[in-house]
This record gives sequence, structure tokens and C-alpha cells, in this order.
Amino acid sequence: MFNAKQMTERSSEGASRYQLKGKKKMKKLLCIFALFITSFSQADVIVLDFEGLDDLESIGGFYNGGTSENGNTGPNYGIEFSGNTLAIQDIDAGGSGNFGGEPSPDTVMFFLSGAEAIMNVAAGFDTGFSFFYSAVNNAGSVSVWDDIGGTGNLLATLFIAITPSDGGDPNGDFSPFFAIGVGFEGIAKSVSFAGVADQIAFDDITFGSVTPGTTPVPEPASIAILVLGLAGCAGFRKRT
Repeated sequence: MFNAKQMTERSSEGASRYQLKGKKKMKKLLCIFALFITSFSQADVIVLDFEGLDDLESIGGFYNGGTSENGNTGPNYGIEFSGNTLAIQDIDAGGSGNFGGEPSPDTVMFFLSGAEAIMNVAAGFDTGFSFFYSAVNNAGSVSVWDDIGGTGNLLATLFIAITPSDGGDPNGDFSPFFAIGVGFEGIAKSVSFAGVADQIAFDDITFGSVTPGTTPVPEPASIAILVLGLAGCAGFRKRT
């Protein structure tokens, strides 16, 4: 039998243990929530740098879980290019490309035939579209559509202005490359790259950002939650 004092002490100990368990659960949940919200805030941004492709080969299904013309395989982003869309390597790297100053050496995208190259993104993308380009002789345009094959509703258009050649690369007249991008509403499923064949080169094509080759930064609130969450994780792990 317990007297009143012992019962009070045991009741207090039980309450303390209950509170401690509650705190541990809360910190664990906070940790999970922090990781989730931070992951959510850093939505996937896809960048195509065309590395791993051969000189003058058709890109094809390189980014679609398949292969390029020569059997090369890249990350499976569900992105397919029209047959006239080619990769070309910098002449300084052993290729035939008359370009320099590309943002991610040594391979870029261009087309040798037709009036445009088409890129299809079956799953779609939103927020923004951007890339680097060089066009020292002829202007062009890039259009974002809400259906495959450069069809459907036009979501955004970028005018491709003629760019200067800085002479910084003795083997590359198409130098340097300039960044351009656009935001839009809706879900895009294809992009058409139009202009004069063999006169425009593209690199670091980026989905989900108006700035090419970048990833989004977590918002301050997400950063604060992450810090608190990780602190909770650390404390939780130390006591288990």
C-alpha cells in the first residue's frame, strides 16, 4: 500500500515520463515535417547539359530512358527530342563545334536541318523555362507549348537576339553564351527552338526556373523549420 506522499511522488514521476515521451514524439514529428517541407520547397529543377553525347549525333531518347543515335544513355527525365536535334562538341575537346565559352563544357545542342527543333516533356513542367544560347549571325525564337510536338496553347515566347562574338576563343566564333529565361502559367509539355539551321546553339536548358542552371533556394520559413527540425532530431537521437 502507498501512502498519500508516495502516491503523489509516483503520480509526479508518471507525469514527467509522459511529458518526456510527448516531447520526444513532438521532436521526431518536427524532424520529419522539417525534412518534408524543405524537400517540398526545393521543387525539382532539371538541367540538360548534353554531356555524354557524341559529336553530331541525334539526341533522341537520351533523356527519356532510351538512347541517343549512337546508343548513349543519360538520366531518364521523360524528355524526347525531334530527330533533327543534335549534340555537338567543342572543337577544343575534339569535336567539330565552332563555339566557346559554353556554360557546361564541352557539348551543346543545335539543329542542322529544318526550321526548328522540338523537345517534348510528356509529364509537363511549370514555373519557368530558361537556357544559355549563342547566335552570332541570325536571330530566332523559342516557344513553350502546353501540348507535345509544339502544339496546343502558346504559354510563352522568347525572342532570340543576335549575340556578339567576343573573340575569347580562337576556335569558337559562337562565344560567349548568354542566359535567357521566362516564367509562365500553366503546364508546358513541349518547346520549339526556331531559327536558321546551324546558326544557334543552346546549353544548360532548364525546367522549373527562369534562370538557367540553377536550383531554387528554400524560403526563410523553410530554413527556420529545417534548423528546428534538425535540432530536434539531434536531441532525440542523443536520448535514445
